[in-house]
Amino acid sequence: MATDASEVRKQHRFDEERLHEYLKENVADFPQGSSKIEVLQYRSGQSNPTFYLKKDGRELVMRKKPPGQLLRGAHQVGREFRIQKALFSAGFPVPKPIAHCEDVSVIGTEFYIMEHVRGRIFRDIALPELTPGERKDIYFAMINTLAHLHSLDFKTLGVQGFGKEGGFCRRQINTWTKQFQGAMKIASLPEVPSATQLFQWLPNNIPRNTESTTIVHGDFRLENMIFHPTKPVVIAVLDWELSTLGDPLTDLAYNCAAYYWPENMDNAMGNPLAGGSNAPVSSVPGIPSKEDYMKVYCTRIGVPYPIQDWQFYLALAYFRAASICEGVYARSKLGNASSETAETRGAAAKLLSDASLHIAKGSTSNAKRPLTSSLIGDIYPALAMQPLSDRGRDLLQKVTDFVKKEIIPAEPIFEHHIKTAKDPWTIPPIMEELKAKAKSAGLWNLFLPSESGLTQLEYAYMAEQMGRSPIGPEPFNCAAPDTGNMEVLHLYGTPEQKERWLRPLLEGRIRSCYCMTEPDVASSDATNMECTFTREGDEYVVNGKKWWSSGAGDPRLGVAIVMGRTGNKDSATHKQHSMIIVPTDAPGFIKVRPLSVFGNVDAPHGHFEVRFDNVRVPASNIILGEGRGFEIAQGRLGPGRIHHCMRLLGMAERSLELMCKRAEERVAFGRKLNRMQVVQHQIAESRIEIDMARLLVLKAANMHDKYGSKKARKEIAMIKIVVPRMACQVIDRAIQVHGGGGVCDDFPLARYYTGARSLRIADGPDEVHLSSVAKMELKEQFQKSML
Repeated sequence: MATDASEVRKQHRFDEERLHEYLKENVADFPQGSSKIEVLQYRSGQSNPTFYLKKDGRELVMRKKPPGQLLRGAHQVGREFRIQKALFSAGFPVPKPIAHCEDVSVIGTEFYIMEHVRGRIFRDIALPELTPGERKDIYFAMINTLAHLHSLDFKTLGVQGFGKEGGFCRRQINTWTKQFQGAMKIASLPEVPSATQLFQWLPNNIPRNTESTTIVHGDFRLENMIFHPTKPVVIAVLDWELSTLGDPLTDLAYNCAAYYWPENMDNAMGNPLAGGSNAPVSSVPGIPSKEDYMKVYCTRIGVPYPIQDWQFYLALAYFRAASICEGVYARSKLGNASSETAETRGAAAKLLSDASLHIAKGSTSNAKRPLTSSLIGDIYPALAMQPLSDRGRDLLQKVTDFVKKEIIPAEPIFEHHIKTAKDPWTIPPIMEELKAKAKSAGLWNLFLPSESGLTQLEYAYMAEQMGRSPIGPEPFNCAAPDTGNMEVLHLYGTPEQKERWLRPLLEGRIRSCYCMTEPDVASSDATNMECTFTREGDEYVVNGKKWWSSGAGDPRLGVAIVMGRTGNKDSATHKQHSMIIVPTDAPGFIKVRPLSVFGNVDAPHGHFEVRFDNVRVPASNIILGEGRGFEIAQGRLGPGRIHHCMRLLGMAERSLELMCKRAEERVAFGRKLNRMQVVQHQIAESRIEIDMARLLVLKAANMHDKYGSKKARKEIAMIKIVVPRMACQVIDRAIQVHGGGGVCDDFPLARYYTGARSLRIADGPDEVHLSSVAKMELKEQFQKSML
């Protein structure tokens, strides 16, 4: 039984027997017995009435046009069916579409059928029934789903004709103006003064910047989503009547509109965009601030924050809501509205129209234009006194304190276990204790914006603190290579892959390794890789050798992400390789040997040579599709390289601190080392180099937040060169000041140096990145010369 459905309302009744016969003839596996079909109408739905259908355990949902006279262009259920079909094929969470009927003789109107999805629907966006932690998870799941939708390539999905490219805002203004005016005319409704003013203001204030074009939902609100029964996961997005191709920022503004409900508005009837809640959404414990919420979207999509012309998009969002309410109110006057509360929508239309005009003539906290200078705009957050949100600053302080008070004191305990254990490939109990403490403190998965709500810029400061300890990242579940692998699964994995592998990684129950580099070829040119994935029926057979598979020695290892060749030699060079998920308990996955780094095997983490001997994995384990390996690798390496550099900054900072402390304590040739000019110069050079490198890393992180990995690739390549070099120099100076103590295990410096020196090779050698930076710089200089 659908809990949100009741008896079909009088004005929406139809011939249920005719529908029954249609289902038996057109829906696969529909029960053919003599029992009657159960039909209920959902209480929700302001536009196209929606019905719950059930027979002998089979549950379906029907959406149809409302009866009677309709506004031109509205209620096109065929478009809903088409877009859901395309999205379902792409793995986006929508109910499975089953059948579309244009024959009005069946039930009197056009309709379509989809599978029923069981889960949770939240009507009140204040989420009063949930805990603060659950509210946060629900909100971040919602905004990530919107970002997922806007990241889909509509051309690949075959829906190019679903709408026009460009000019979307102007068409939207025309559409909703005509609908508002048409609703007033068709039902003889009184004029709304604020709407009349908006009819002029909106077309005169359309942003002059070039619009991007994506699939847009048009009504992306919390109650149009079904969540997993127990997890903060969106399993279905509903109500695609208003979907089209258009400017994605219109979707974002509509979704964020409840954050901006004007404080001086009359709230007697509640906020129509907030499920009846009068309280400001961000004041509810657990619900992210609008800043944190929007930054997750901007980071995922790669658009600047704050968003240019945000005031316009908000005003349009409120006007559109007002027009929808006016249309529902008109249908209530005509007697064909699908909602029981349609009569109240007239007041809502005026309230929303007034709010739109209030926003249009006023200002919002986010309605700032970015600084016009590209250089200043990109680096400004790094130079600001407080470039973090309030929540970011609070988390940074907690991370800093945790590293200082919990992790660094645990280092000797961790090392003692590794040195004295019969088997060094075991996990010191202290690590699991640290993880439990960090998780209970909410310091968990901070690297992933969808989980933490942090930008890369904000996480940069936290990762630097984690990097101060050789064991610093793991207690926060922010250790490589898991971070990169989780990013791959989050960005490119199917729902099944995420549930099977991403969830246990996010929960810290398993570890992973990344298998890319090979011993028999020059892997700095990744097109050389020879490991093969051969398709045999519903499986791939993996054969090949990999080395420097970091994390393969961990006893908690559960999964490997492997890059190998699937295409033939005739395919485009960068379309011949793919990535696949390999369970590490699969027959044929063999750990050949641990590889030492300057004589240290880095137990219990390890960097292994592994072999794949006819390892069989399901074909569904391929990530994103055949030939997409390099595309995934670039998406993975952008944040990953930033994370490495962030942690290196922490190593360098602690090395400098140890150098200064040693210079203060040690006496040679009759005076303290810190009185010697050569040591003073080493300290000064280190301070300068660390601060210079940090600014470049923060700029790269900010560029990634604003534009994504692709547009920030030069900055990311630059930090990959600069930061490991800087760290090696600073650590080497600290070693020199420590003398013999610097190269033994009494201090972390030797371990720091091996890590920093290795990173000049890992993720691509310096020489490759230098060539990349030079090519991009030459291209930019040439373009400037042509202006």
